[in-house]
Amino acid sequence: MTMTSIERMNNVLARKPVDVTPVAVSPWGATIDRWRREGHIGPEEDVALHFGQDFRSAGWLNSTADLLFEVKTLEETEETILQIDGNGAMLRRHKLHDSTPEHVDFTVKERKGWEEMTKPHLVDLDRRRIPFDGYRDTRKYCADKDLWFAWGGVAPFELMHPICGHEYMLMGMAEDPDWVRDMVMTFSDWTIMHLEVLFAEEGKPDGFFFYEDMGFKFRPFMSPASYQAIIEPGHKKLFDYAHSLGCKVMVHSCGYVEPLVPGMIRAGMDCLQAMEVKAGMDLPTLFNRFGDQIAFFGGVDVRCLISNDRAAIDAEMDAKILPVVTGGGGYILHSDHSEPPEIDYETMRYFVDRGRTLGR
Repeated sequence: MTMTSIERMNNVLARKPVDVTPVAVSPWGATIDRWRREGHIGPEEDVALHFGQDFRSAGWLNSTADLLFEVKTLEETEETILQIDGNGAMLRRHKLHDSTPEHVDFTVKERKGWEEMTKPHLVDLDRRRIPFDGYRDTRKYCADKDLWFAWGGVAPFELMHPICGHEYMLMGMAEDPDWVRDMVMTFSDWTIMHLEVLFAEEGKPDGFFFYEDMGFKFRPFMSPASYQAIIEPGHKKLFDYAHSLGCKVMVHSCGYVEPLVPGMIRAGMDCLQAMEVKAGMDLPTLFNRFGDQIAFFGGVDVRCLISNDRAAIDAEMDAKILPVVTGGGGYILHSDHSEPPEIDYETMRYFVDRGRTLGR
């Protein structure tokens, strides 16, 4: 029996049988431009719809501390621009290509700066932070097309580092954990406060998709003990809120986060994404450890797609996906990363079409 995307996603997240594997794609803008130039995708065609993606997300809250602050340019060259933003963060960005900005310095470096400069902006509801129109439009689009709809946004770890940077945040975990714990719980309360207004006025989603990059190559940013003591209480509060609405929770985290997964499961995570292979994550290993508790989303090495070698792609998919789906686990098709422009359209089409059949 053919399922709708809503039925398919709900079943996968509950680790129940599906008709075909649900799919998601994340091509870079440059990738989409290439595929459009080559005539594979129409000028105005929706790329996610083109590949049959089963869900959409919307609703990302504006977490800039001081919404009235006008970004100031401190330095500019032909290639880069250095600016200070409403978080007091000094970031250098490339002008010629997209990349993660360089973290030059931060005004908030310890508890005093947080309490005086940032926290006062985050204790009250501010409707300017809520993207009502985008959420409403995407939710209606999904309802019209029977697509699963998620509220998507960042959780406390990703909300803190734009304020004080990774280094000061991690030093704070070691030297003043109560300060970082206060940031975690402040941002958790702030998120729920704004989502309650959004959902009351525009309706609740089918699920939640939190972005929380807590690892780098072969290591998480913190120990499991630090996660449990500092981050997990905020995650539990957010995930409990999602569950109170009858919604499942997907969590994205780049980097190596396997040591943190038990804590994220305790907090209430229902699905882990992206399982970055080059960082040390391995989908079959994660399934063997946690497949009776959570579903999985991604985990296929994007470097195989970049190679455009179908034999290598087949081998990677068989090694990573088949153990999950044949073992009764829940799985959503995706690579372990967004898809860069080196990937041929025909390769992406092959990956999606073959991946669809593996979950039957």
